[in-house]
Amino acid sequence: MRRVLVGAALALALIAVLAPAAGAHPLGNFTINHLDRVRISSDRVDVHYILDQAEIPTFQERGLPPRAVLARKRAEVARGLRLVVDGNPVPLTLLPGGAITYPPGQGGLKLTRVELDLTAKVRAVRGVDLHDATFADRIGWREIVVQPGLGTAVRSTVPAGDVTDGLRHYPQDLLRSPLDQRTARFSVRPGDGSLVAPHAIGGEATGGGHPSGDGFASVFANAASGKGVLALLLLAALGWGALHALSPGHGKAMVAAYLAGTRGTARHAAALGATVTITHTIGVFALGFVTLALSQYVLPEQLYPWLTLASGLLVVIVGLGVMRSRIRWARARRAHARAHAHGHHHSHAHAPPADITWRSLIGMGASAGLIPCPSALVVLLAAISQHQVALGLLLITAFSLGLAGTMTGLGLAVVYARRVTARLDFTSRLATALPALSAVVIVLVGCLLTAKAVVHVA
Repeated sequence: MRRVLVGAALALALIAVLAPAAGAHPLGNFTINHLDRVRISSDRVDVHYILDQAEIPTFQERGLPPRAVLARKRAEVARGLRLVVDGNPVPLTLLPGGAITYPPGQGGLKLTRVELDLTAKVRAVRGVDLHDATFADRIGWREIVVQPGLGTAVRSTVPAGDVTDGLRHYPQDLLRSPLDQRTARFSVRPGDGSLVAPHAIGGEATGGGHPSGDGFASVFANAASGKGVLALLLLAALGWGALHALSPGHGKAMVAAYLAGTRGTARHAAALGATVTITHTIGVFALGFVTLALSQYVLPEQLYPWLTLASGLLVVIVGLGVMRSRIRWARARRAHARAHAHGHHHSHAHAPPADITWRSLIGMGASAGLIPCPSALVVLLAAISQHQVALGLLLITAFSLGLAGTMTGLGLAVVYARRVTARLDFTSRLATALPALSAVVIVLVGCLLTAKAVVHVA
């Protein structure tokens, strides 16, 4: 036990030392974010378009020179931006050039930042509508702001200023529900440059992502650059995986309810952890293959709702199986009670049987590890880009082991807690009812996961 505590303390110390130098994209590694800064003058409408692309879509363009990437973005913006003036479509002209840079991202990967300018000549404008359909199939932040030019007064449906400092810092309280402004309407009249517009929705800005994800990628960055001893870096990856499992989700409630409801043993808890490790590692590799080989047909981020749906359905199936065994046991118990009433006395146990099956155990472990951590995918892609595939696979396996270690520890805690409470007389009724309650919890959690996935898929 002392060795385990020392190892855990050492892993946490390494996590503190190996804090990430460059954070992940705060909105996620899959996102493509864009901002339209509109300026309306008496004779023209100008749009300054800013694109902020996260690590994974940037990696998918790794074989293209910057000029080719810029040409792609210019073509997408030319297709996707539509301007309507007084009810008539007006073409927006892309000005020559544009800027493209590659800021540092997570795990040694790069981000992509593009800035373009467009303009349209107008005359005696009164109403302007801007529709932005660029990168409509990708997840990300979408924002439109407006400023009146000389000789105009503008009433707008969007604010005057952006809340992201040009997509450099995102408000912390909006990360879970990012802005999705795709259309803006402006009423224009001659004036002194005044503006009537809603206030920008702001918040505390952030430049970094989730600490467990960022830290794991920084472990790879340090290992790839030769900083640190490999054994210590593996221990740090293990620690980050354990911390990642403590973040919201990952099926902790399901695992606890399952082991409590099926009267699982320490061996079952360990097997559950091993299943999580294997499933999560395979999931990362499979998603990496999709990102590398099938990105023209399937966007990697679009797989996550389907994986969540599969995970939710697995949990529902396992929960229904546990519930069915509870119902069978309850019927058998009533039959025994009737036998007692007729005077047939024989010795038997009144506790529910240990009805855990390896099929249901593997199903529960697979559901907990089925959805791969995006940061683990970033590490895999960074390893490929830096020709350090073996190192990346080793760290991903260590990360998955850490994640599984937390799940196994939770399972062991449930198993031993049940043994302790079983010795107390006042908990005997609770112990009898717990398996049925656990089955209900498992089914409810599975239904919630499934419903959430269906909403995203739809």
